[in-house]
Amino acid sequence: MNKIAVPVSLIALVLSIGSFFYFQSTSNQVYVDVNRLMDGYSRTKIERVKFEEKAKTLNANVDSLISDWQKELKLYEKERPKMSKKELELKQELLGNKQQQINNYQQAIQKQIQEEDQKATQTVINDINDYVKEYGKRKGYKIIFGASGSGNIMYADELTDLTEKILEGLNAEFDGQ
Repeated sequence: MNKIAVPVSLIALVLSIGSFFYFQSTSNQVYVDVNRLMDGYSRTKIERVKFEEKAKTLNANVDSLISDWQKELKLYEKERPKMSKKELELKQELLGNKQQQINNYQQAIQKQIQEEDQKATQTVINDINDYVKEYGKRKGYKIIFGASGSGNIMYADELTDLTEKILEGLNAEFDGQ
């Protein structure tokens, strides 16, 4: 029995070592660098340009209102010595009200810009998440982690980094639409 036990033990040892290395190299746990995906995704660039154009237009409207108010204020300063007390009070009240309206409008515009930015970012994130989910299913991965540089994955072997593969497929899918 000892003659059979030694070869069987050796075969079992070789198989266990081989399977260990096989399963190490075909890990079902991989990750992607979320920041690189966001930066490298074609749609991110398109959405960013659209957002910046919209923000520029909205800010130009605010700048125009501020410029008009400043012109009115300069005119008031110039004509002030000629005005009666009643006219001064009325003009100051009008300028104050107009300034308050501009401030309120500016705050509303900033809120709208912030919401537009969040909406555009969420659209891109949804695209990426949907693609990664389908990619994982198609390739048979059990889990795909997202590394964002904030400490959720402190180290991972480069062999488990799918970022470039995901980015290539994601861009190919988007550009093909």
